[in-house]
Amino acid sequence: MNADATAAASTAPSSWFSLLREDARCVLTRDPAARSLIEVWTIYPGLQAIAMHRLAHALWSRGWRYLPRWLSFVSRALTQIDIHPGARIGARFFIDHGTGVVIGETAEVGDDVTVYHGVTLGGTSWHAGKRHPTLGHQVVVGAGAKILGPIKVGDGARVAANSVVIEAVPAGATVVGIPGRVVAPARRTTHGFDLEHHLIPDPVGKAIACLLDRVAQLERCLAHSQGLEGLKGLAGADNACGLCDDQCAEPGFATAKPHLQPATVE
Repeated sequence: MNADATAAASTAPSSWFSLLREDARCVLTRDPAARSLIEVWTIYPGLQAIAMHRLAHALWSRGWRYLPRWLSFVSRALTQIDIHPGARIGARFFIDHGTGVVIGETAEVGDDVTVYHGVTLGGTSWHAGKRHPTLGHQVVVGAGAKILGPIKVGDGARVAANSVVIEAVPAGATVVGIPGRVVAPARRTTHGFDLEHHLIPDPVGKAIACLLDRVAQLERCLAHSQGLEGLKGLAGADNACGLCDDQCAEPGFATAKPHLQPATVE
């Protein structure tokens, strides 16, 4: 066999069963609850949904329309996972739990992607053409996340649970919030797949903590410049802090001097 034939063989599409076998084996590497291939083949709705989708997509690619849509309908009834037969999904795709996952017609998913329950790869246009997102390789999408529109999520990116992503995501980045914001660049991991989607920064909490630190710093500066007499009103019973009985545990207040702590109403 010459070099051209070897290259063509290496780029030839895999068969339905070989893709499905890779889908099944990847579950064992990403889900500690999976103990055997028998479990994966028989009781994992994500694998059953992707198996039916690959069959429906093969028919769709050959010009069939009603039959693949009917297969998608049956798959949704059995697995509660709705994948349009036109969606293009790469190898070793893992849907964990699966309930409520929706993948639209023009969505494209790369290899080694993991999504959790409640994820939507949705469209934002009534017009035909590309209207659903494209996910790169080794992307992790947390539970309940929505990725909307013809945007690209780069290789190795992580989308936090319940985020709503409406703009492109760089490779390796972490996206959090509504609307989704990039809160962390690529991070290194010692594992083949970074499934630690609980290690998500909280940009709003961090911003509030920084503001509290800044307020405490300004109050300390004001105390040194004007003396304690000038700060009597800061912790009085007539202001918001004086009426609050919560103990503030933010860094700025925790390290502030005692006279700057909120007063307690008896």
